[in-house]
Amino acid sequence: MQHQVQKLWTKDFLIISLVNFFLTLIFFLLMVTIGVHAVEAYGATTSQAGLVTGIFIIGTLTGRLFIGRLIDSIGRKRTLLMGLTFFTLTILLYFLQWGVGFLLLTRFVHGLGMGLSSTATGTIVAQVIPPARKGEGIGYYSMSSTLATAIGPFVGLLLSQHTNFSVIFILCFVIGLISLFSSLMVDVPEANEPELVRGFSLKSFVEPKALPIALIIGLAALSYSSVLSYINFYANELDLLEAASVFFLVYSVAVLLSRPITGKLMDRRGANVVMYPAIALFSIGLLVLSQADSAWTLLLSGVLIGLGFGNIQSGTQAIAVKASPPHRMGMATSTFFIALDAGLGFGPYFIGLLIPLMGFSQLYLGLAGLVFVTLYVYYVMNGRVEHEKMKHAA
Repeated sequence: MQHQVQKLWTKDFLIISLVNFFLTLIFFLLMVTIGVHAVEAYGATTSQAGLVTGIFIIGTLTGRLFIGRLIDSIGRKRTLLMGLTFFTLTILLYFLQWGVGFLLLTRFVHGLGMGLSSTATGTIVAQVIPPARKGEGIGYYSMSSTLATAIGPFVGLLLSQHTNFSVIFILCFVIGLISLFSSLMVDVPEANEPELVRGFSLKSFVEPKALPIALIIGLAALSYSSVLSYINFYANELDLLEAASVFFLVYSVAVLLSRPITGKLMDRRGANVVMYPAIALFSIGLLVLSQADSAWTLLLSGVLIGLGFGNIQSGTQAIAVKASPPHRMGMATSTFFIALDAGLGFGPYFIGLLIPLMGFSQLYLGLAGLVFVTLYVYYVMNGRVEHEKMKHAA
């Protein structure tokens, strides 16, 4: 019986991880191609193309804010099915060529669907993972996102070079349908005591116990957004575009190889044993990036950033879920992703304002300093409490 309780690789865990992979794949596939589509099909300006790309994340944030407070009263599986249906049907709107304004609206509502669906998958997966294997399970689950982060842009750029946008949208629609039908097979036990949501207090939108760790992932995501958005510009300046084309592949391999180890470490020895080294490695990775002058230093920074940010992401998600009561798991997951999306979504805009003033090298050096300071912020927000908890457990 005990073995059954501790089982991680269940049918439900695998299906939810697959659905999350498909959602993230569509997100990144469109992320790297939709700006070009806006320019080619509608004659959009560069700034309009940037908005078409970025407004999706604003839609995702809106969806998370809305559903985090309602997921347990609606039902977790029902929320997932509703979200995936909405997400998949919205893809059909890309075929309607009604101008840039309509494309912006389509991107926003598609982002809403992503917010609803991914909050549901994050909540359900935290529920189907055995409590004693939470860190390991969330580590494996978030590897599905990491794989999609590497494969999505690669497939998107490949298709945009060899085919037209109708084929890209059809592929996304088919993947959406596969996700929807797969999720019908998931068995989801609902929350034992779903909260009735009344009023519009802070607690009705976020889980207060997950806020301290949400601040950590927000700061880390803000710093990582500089890599996600500007690595190609920086590599172009350094004449290292060939190395930059495999940067995220190297990043993903580093994450995929380390997460099974760090997840188990978290469960056995607490969060601190993973979080302190991960934050330090992320800081060192940005420092190496700021001084990059060859292909190998650029790719070394990719490995260090993967070991750093990649494990901060899964570690903070596990901490957010563990910190909240079971019936607030949906809200805790939503709170975590709101902070992650806010950092990734708004970071490029603010960082973009600094680039003309600082240049890329100084920018990455400054962000390495910000991440290093995050070590102390983590200690204050979670590290001390975690240390005391592990001391008492011992």
